[in-house]
Amino acid sequence: MTRDLILAINPGTTTTRCALYVASPDQLVQVAEQNLEHDEKQMAKFVGIADQLEYRSQCVASFLNTEMPKSDRLVACAGRGGMLTPVPAGVIEVNDALVAFALHSPVYHHASNLGAPLAQSIAQQHGIRAFIVDPVSVDEFPPVARLTGCQELPRFSFVHALNIRACGRKLAAETGKDFKDIRTVVAHLGAGFSIAALVDGQLVDNSNRMEVSPFTPERAGGLPPLPLIELCYSGQYSKPELLKKLYGQGGVFSHLGTKDIRKVEAMVEGGDEKARLVYDAMLYQIGKAIGAMAAVASFDLDAIVLTGGLANSPGVVKSLNDRLHRIAKIKVYPGSNECLALAEGAARVLDGGEIPMTWPVTSTSKAL
Repeated sequence: MTRDLILAINPGTTTTRCALYVASPDQLVQVAEQNLEHDEKQMAKFVGIADQLEYRSQCVASFLNTEMPKSDRLVACAGRGGMLTPVPAGVIEVNDALVAFALHSPVYHHASNLGAPLAQSIAQQHGIRAFIVDPVSVDEFPPVARLTGCQELPRFSFVHALNIRACGRKLAAETGKDFKDIRTVVAHLGAGFSIAALVDGQLVDNSNRMEVSPFTPERAGGLPPLPLIELCYSGQYSKPELLKKLYGQGGVFSHLGTKDIRKVEAMVEGGDEKARLVYDAMLYQIGKAIGAMAAVASFDLDAIVLTGGLANSPGVVKSLNDRLHRIAKIKVYPGSNECLALAEGAARVLDGGEIPMTWPVTSTSKAL
């Protein structure tokens, strides 16, 4: 019996995660999932992200040849959305213009920009449709959330929209509410953090990782502006070096030399007082940011959701629950489950539950 399958593709810096799901009417059932590892020496041969496309396409095709039963067929492919211009939440159908933008003129260069090109590459081979779902540039801010004290520097949305909206849908299903009625704060806690207010199904505010986010295992988060300006003009660092200090070698890593929170927790258990201070400070900032987003929702929440890799830590969950349970009940959805969220987006289109947008797309949220 032939089954209809959806392929999800989530490219990272040195990995490409692929997953296959049966597009059943009630829920998606995973057939296979694999995190394809790419050797750093191999990746270093490519000049830029766009140059990796053919190599990664071959890796995904090999995954399909190995993992997809011959009796089954692909009906859709969904790739991770890249660093695009501001867009509304939802599914965007991949076309040549989107692929060209993602490869050659993205807002920021990142491996996720390969999501749409990889999806199109596989879709063309199988004669099916390709999509991206809820890229990080989803922007649903109202004007009041954009204004800052410097006219030239308005706030903008930059958020783990894919997993956050998927968590909102999961919470809606558990509470018997429509997604458009959900009011929650979702804290996505991975290598990077996104703490967002999801109000009536819209991402109305978030702790943009480039603005006031708590520091993470590897990112500096919000910093005092005057010392940062002084550091920029100190002559100690080039622009690339300073960016690396903020994104990749910041946060917990800058203090303890590791990005692995499990190692940090082991250091704390062993009595390392510096590790204890850094760990507590990170959790303190997370709790503070969640409280701020709860205020955005007038403290009227269905729940506070903890998700991402750090939500697997009992210590992280206990600390945040102790700090925040008076605001709302705490729900824990560990991991990011991004492949499932991608496939769910494609399934909604195939089932007629959502009409995909066509690139170019602009945010419907009002600018200043």
